[in-house]
Amino acid sequence: MDAIILQILNGLDKGSAYALIALGLTLIFGTLGVVNFAHGALFMIGAFCAVTLSKILNLSYETIDETKTDFLGNPLKVKTPYVEAWFGPDIGASIIDWAVPLAILFSIPIMIGIGFIMERGLIKHFYKRPHADQILVTFGLAIVLQEIIKYFYGANPIPTGAPEVFRGSFDFGVLLGFDPNAIIYPYWRLVYFAFAAVIIGAVFAFLQFTTFGMVVRAGMADRETVGLLGINIDKRFTIMFGIAAAVAGLAGVMYAPINSPNYHMGMDFLVLSFVVVVVGGMGSLPGAVSAGFLLGVLESFASMNEVKAILPGIDQIIIYLVAIIILLTRPRGLMGRKGVMED
Repeated sequence: MDAIILQILNGLDKGSAYALIALGLTLIFGTLGVVNFAHGALFMIGAFCAVTLSKILNLSYETIDETKTDFLGNPLKVKTPYVEAWFGPDIGASIIDWAVPLAILFSIPIMIGIGFIMERGLIKHFYKRPHADQILVTFGLAIVLQEIIKYFYGANPIPTGAPEVFRGSFDFGVLLGFDPNAIIYPYWRLVYFAFAAVIIGAVFAFLQFTTFGMVVRAGMADRETVGLLGINIDKRFTIMFGIAAAVAGLAGVMYAPINSPNYHMGMDFLVLSFVVVVVGGMGSLPGAVSAGFLLGVLESFASMNEVKAILPGIDQIIIYLVAIIILLTRPRGLMGRKGVMED
C-alpha cells in the first residue's frame, strides 16, 4: 500500500509539470489556433530565470580578513555577497536562500515580454498557415532559444537549491498510520504540486469570473461573432499568449530545484506535454489539466520495478500507448470539442 501511495505522489508531482505546460499550450491553441512547439523552450527559460536570479543574488566582492590566514600565514580573501553587505548578513543570507521563490516575481515580466515578442514578431504571421508550417517555425524557434541558453549558460545542468526550510522530507507514513519512514517525500515536490494547483486554479478563475476571461472564452468558441460586436479579440488573444508564456515560465522556475536546469529540458517536457494536450483534447483546458495528472500517475506506476519486470521498457512508452489508443477510439481527445482535429 505504501508503494502505491508513493507512486501516486510521484505521479501528481510529474503530472503538475505536464499540466502546467499543457495548460499554456492549450490556451495558445484555443485562442490563436497555433500549435506552438516553442512552448517547452518557455518552460526552460523560466527555469533559467531562477538560475539567473540566484547568480545575481550571489554576486560578491572580495575583502581581506585579517583574523583568518592561510597555511602560509597570509590574510585570507573573503567573498561577501552584495545583498549581505546591503541588508546585513542574516537578511542577505535569507534573500539568497529564497532565490527560487523570489524568481517568481523576477520571471513574470520577463516571460510576458518574451511571449509578446514571440507572438507579435513571428507567430502572428502564421495564424492562417497550415499546422505543419506552425510546427516547423515554432520548433525552429525552440532550437534557436535552446542554443542561446546553451551559449550563455553552458551545456551542463546547473544545480539550483530550494530554500533550506524545504530541503527535507515529509513522513507520510506517520500521517497515514504506516510505520515511520515508510513513505518519505521531499517537501519541495509537495510545494510544487500545491503551486501548480494554485496556478491552474487562478487561470481557470480568471477565465471564468472576469469580464476579460469571459470575452476570451467567447472568442475561443466563436471568434468571428465576438469581432462583429466591436471587441478587439486579437489584442486579448495576444495578452493570453503572454499569460500562457508566464504560466510555462513559472512552471520552469519552481521545477528548477527538482531537475537541475539544462538547455534541453524544454524539449524533454515539450513532446510529453504535447501528447498530454492531444489526449486531453486540443483546445480543452480541463482536458489538458486532467490528462496531465492522469498520464503523470500512469507513467509513475509504469516505472515500478514490479511492472517493468513484466513489461520491460513500459515506463518509456506508456504515455504514447495511451495516446495511440485515445486517438484511435476518440480522435478529438477525452474532452475535446467535436470536430477539432477530427477531419
